[in-house]
Amino acid sequence: MSEPSPSAAPHLRRLLGLLADDAPAEVLGAVSSAARAAGVPAADLAEVEGAVATALRIRGALRQHRRRELQLTALFDTAGDLAASRDLDEVLKAIVRRARMLLGTDTAYLTLPDEEAGDTYMRVTDGSVSVLFQRLRLELGEGLGGLVAQTASPYATPDYRTDERFRHTENINAGVLAEGLVAILGVPLLLGSSRGGTGKVIGVLFAADRSPRVFSPDEVALLCSLAAHAAIAIDTARALADTGAALAELAQANAELAEANAAVREHSAAMRRAEEAHDRLTDLVLRGGDVTDVATAVAGLLDSPLTIHDPGGRPLAAVRPDGTAGAADSADAGWLAETAEESRAGGRAVHRDGRWICAVLAGQELLASLVLHQRRRLDDSDRRLFERAAVVTGLLLLLRRTVAETENRIRGELISDLLSDAERDPAGLAERGRRLGIDLDRPRLLLVAESDARDRLGAAALRYLFGGDIHGVSAEHAGTVVLLVDCADEAAGAGSGRSPGEVARAAAAQLGHLVQAPVTVAVAGPAGGPRELAAAYAEAARCLRAMRVLGRTGEGACVDELGFLGVVLGNAQDVDGFVSATLGPLLRYDERRGTHLVRTLGAYFGAGGSLIRAKDELHVHVNTVVQRLDRIQVLLGRDWNEPGRALELQLALRLHLLSGGREG
Repeated sequence: MSEPSPSAAPHLRRLLGLLADDAPAEVLGAVSSAARAAGVPAADLAEVEGAVATALRIRGALRQHRRRELQLTALFDTAGDLAASRDLDEVLKAIVRRARMLLGTDTAYLTLPDEEAGDTYMRVTDGSVSVLFQRLRLELGEGLGGLVAQTASPYATPDYRTDERFRHTENINAGVLAEGLVAILGVPLLLGSSRGGTGKVIGVLFAADRSPRVFSPDEVALLCSLAAHAAIAIDTARALADTGAALAELAQANAELAEANAAVREHSAAMRRAEEAHDRLTDLVLRGGDVTDVATAVAGLLDSPLTIHDPGGRPLAAVRPDGTAGAADSADAGWLAETAEESRAGGRAVHRDGRWICAVLAGQELLASLVLHQRRRLDDSDRRLFERAAVVTGLLLLLRRTVAETENRIRGELISDLLSDAERDPAGLAERGRRLGIDLDRPRLLLVAESDARDRLGAAALRYLFGGDIHGVSAEHAGTVVLLVDCADEAAGAGSGRSPGEVARAAAAQLGHLVQAPVTVAVAGPAGGPRELAAAYAEAARCLRAMRVLGRTGEGACVDELGFLGVVLGNAQDVDGFVSATLGPLLRYDERRGTHLVRTLGAYFGAGGSLIRAKDELHVHVNTVVQRLDRIQVLLGRDWNEPGRALELQLALRLHLLSGGREG
């Protein structure tokens, strides 16, 4: 009697234990070798190898998520350090030191303008080894830093020495060569607004490596967020220094001492209030608050209702000064978008129509808009508080996006596997879904979206799902983006009487707005279970092909709305060729002679073959109808009215009209 074959279960359990212990990648990979050495059968061995590959992907995603959490935690710590520091030199050193730590670069440094000399000088460095570099002075507009200061925009280069976008000078090249820098990222420290409507650049913050490196958009946004905190901290430190100087001068002016002391007390009280508010917001972030908590805190401090909107105008939070939930802003989306853009361009809050609006930014990307329902003008301290609230809101939204992207990436892999081969292991897919918090048996709508802006569609789908009240998961599959939307979501249509086709049209409109290009969306379902979801995807994909053939780009629909044409066109390849091959003789005859054979054929079929009803439809004599049908028979052949041929002709006539053709 032969011994039973070794089981794959122990190896799978060991794999889960190693994944929970955060074992190295090579240890996870060794599980496959151990199973092979143990003689696990080929079918089970394939399952083990697949599980190892999935574990490696999960490990990579979790490590990236932890890295981003560490970066954001460091950024929050930086906000606390800067808020606690009052000395300008300490502030600048903390900024540069944290910039180097957050991005993990070889060096970081900060340049400030010299108003008297009319140039820019190296103010603080961290990690620098060259005295020449540390004493470098730049004329305005020179090098990467000059371009950042002129445009008030971040710039990065993987190799500065060969990058022709910047104005190289002998002075700068010598300093960069002495320090051995190659890859450089520079972001502006923006404060206030200039006459041109853009933020005033009070300095440039750099992070640089001594080897080639491509800085990712996340790293650019991270350094921009630090620069936003840094600009506020520098402004606060300068304001405090100015306050101290003013106190010293006022102490010598005995005649104006009483008035000066009153002014100082008022100014100090405003500064303390601003500092306390900033500390409160920073503490709120560190304790894991959300955008509603920020809105509640700011509404109470400024004693005015406040709402927060996403870039599309949808409300994210609305609170009254007493902390209770308030009504969403009644302003239309167009007005809000225009005013938020004005705030983004100027780098300051703006006052319009009895409301204060401040753009929430990550670099140059608009994340949200804060709307304070306050008709009176805000003093400088309250205005800074409102603008600081926008910075804190941006940090929270970036953290929320990071978490959402990580979770959606892992869940998206499940959706891709489900759509690729749902029959292989439906039970395993359902179990994977439960571990990831997705109940695949729960009825959902399945949307398939495509656009010429394919590179932006995936990110837009994520913003669509997590930017409002819609809950679901998205994945890129076969050149399209697939979305599973919970049918319980009011925004998705359930409970509001909206049909799947209406849901698809709403999604097409919102996704098109996010990518700034037409997006075509097909929908199927509701469906629950791996097999049913895979079948719904096949139906939606056929519907998408039919919409493409019918020229309905940028719209949303389901198969039922397309009727029998949707079924026929779902796999069609050449509609124009079919119409030309079927109706070509009649189309060419009508075009040459100005006759109406195509229209007559359509009226004849529409009348069910009745000559009397056809002549009434055409408003001609019955003999004219007979003569035209005789001509049609000559052009198409004697079998034109046989059932099979008649069906082809009727389908070609319908397609000809749908594609914009004339009846003749």
